[in-house]
Amino acid sequence: MFLTRFRLNTARTGARHLLSSPQVLHAAVMASFPGLLPTRAPAAADGPRVLWRLDQNARAEVLLYVTGPDRPDLTHLVEQAGWPALAEPDSPGWQTRPYAPFLDRLTPAQRWAFRLTANPVHDIRRKPDEPTKRTAHLTPFHQARWLLDRQERCGFRVMEKPPGERLLPAGTTHRGHEHHGDRFQLTVGDRRGLSFDKGRDRAREGGRSQGRVSIVTVTFDGHLEVTDPVALRRALTQGIGKAKAYGCGLLTLAPLAGTD
Repeated sequence: MFLTRFRLNTARTGARHLLSSPQVLHAAVMASFPGLLPTRAPAAADGPRVLWRLDQNARAEVLLYVTGPDRPDLTHLVEQAGWPALAEPDSPGWQTRPYAPFLDRLTPAQRWAFRLTANPVHDIRRKPDEPTKRTAHLTPFHQARWLLDRQERCGFRVMEKPPGERLLPAGTTHRGHEHHGDRFQLTVGDRRGLSFDKGRDRAREGGRSQGRVSIVTVTFDGHLEVTDPVALRRALTQGIGKAKAYGCGLLTLAPLAGTD
């Protein structure tokens, strides 16, 4: 496993084209792995997969993070959306590090800062005889609950704030449910509604569009404690939730401030 970081040059037309559609960026990311050809059999369902995420820290600072089972080659991204004139053999325009050593060091009770961009959805039906329909959670309350409902199976626990740091008193409710928005070291932000063309399949459909894709994404930032390293490694390498091909599901960890 490898973890890669690439900074996009947002002044370039190629970068703006990539940022205009998760479908386009997904294709560019997958092209970074020469061994993952379209004709290759898909990876095992429980094996590592290619995941990616965009972090826009400022207008001119957009970072692409990628994890995958093989070391990627992002030369085409540097030429299209980076700083190719500055590329050198020892500094090609992106940074890649082996991920396995970090994954192997995960142990119970470790605490980390985390970030996750995800597609919080649930299945609903309006009438008992209707098929279920996948629908996005739209409020921060339900989006946070979506993540909290998955924390145990993903091998971590979102840390709680000390009582003295909470603004809402214990027992505060939200439509009959305990309010969790101020209880946990968790923020829900950067909500985006994305709608884009899924692409065309010329071989099977004569160039007709495969349809529009509409998803809602949010970015979670917070602090977690490791409860099950094996499950957490699986979440880090396989992703969390739906829409992984469109920049969702990649969980990353970083040391908490004041820790080594």
